[in-house]
Amino acid sequence: MVIAIIGILLGLLLPAVQSARAAARRISCQNNLKQIALCVLNYESSKRKLPPLGDYQSSGSSVYWSVHSRLLPYAEQGNLQDLIDFQRPISQQPAVAKIRVSFLLCPSEINDRQRPDGPTFIHYPHNYGANSGDWLLFQPPMGVGNGVFMINRQIRIAEVVDGTSNTLAFAEVKAFTPYLRDGGNPSGTTAIPSDPADVSALGGEFKMDSGHTEWVDARVHQTGFTTTFSPNTLVRHAVGGIEHDVDFNSMREGRSDSLPTYAVVTSRSYHEGGVNVSLLDGSVRFVDDQIERSVWQSIGSRKGREVVTDF
Repeated sequence: MVIAIIGILLGLLLPAVQSARAAARRISCQNNLKQIALCVLNYESSKRKLPPLGDYQSSGSSVYWSVHSRLLPYAEQGNLQDLIDFQRPISQQPAVAKIRVSFLLCPSEINDRQRPDGPTFIHYPHNYGANSGDWLLFQPPMGVGNGVFMINRQIRIAEVVDGTSNTLAFAEVKAFTPYLRDGGNPSGTTAIPSDPADVSALGGEFKMDSGHTEWVDARVHQTGFTTTFSPNTLVRHAVGGIEHDVDFNSMREGRSDSLPTYAVVTSRSYHEGGVNVSLLDGSVRFVDDQIERSVWQSIGSRKGREVVTDF
């Protein structure tokens, strides 16, 4: 009888404990985003510009350094940034790429682990993507996105005409996300996809378990996100009879002197019901999965002049 009662009590207590743990992880994640947001504001205060999404000098060059790598001194990680030579590619600096940066990882991430890249190189993932706009990000040689972090360009706060309290800065992403890459634009259309089912047909090379596994890498499928679809939208793509939830990059930045980069990189999280985000004014909030796509895209753009009353 006593054992049965204890079992019943444990059964009642366990959901409450799990709920408390989930709430604690969500709060810890929000604290990480708050720190990142403050880093962005301190960077802007020092440089009078926001950091670039990436800096690509010519096609065929190695990967260039992420927004995250440029924010390190403002998060008391100056010693780590001192290891970086921004004039040299990541491929020549393995000691940096493999380092785990704790404030870039959500405590709910189930793949908090290194990713081997070749026989000797190692990357470490992250969970916070920079707002890269909604779809078209790059027309070499310049960035053309409507987000707040741009390729080969640093924007000023004054260019965020929608207001910093109405504009996304960072949002959660899942590590080890599969993606399609370098298929160009085979359908011939430049219109932003209206249905997640349209993405699979865009094609490209399928890369398994690689997206958002390189916190040092400036490319959008590694350290950015787009507002093409609202948070946690399933973007299905089947390979060998197995369905995956994927991202899409039509041409990886720095791989072509002429082909544009269109991207679908969805904000995703392990928190039930939505994702944590930071806004450009430094505030942090939880955004519900059910947010209208048009509203999500509105708070993702810096200059759409939309009227957003609630989200």
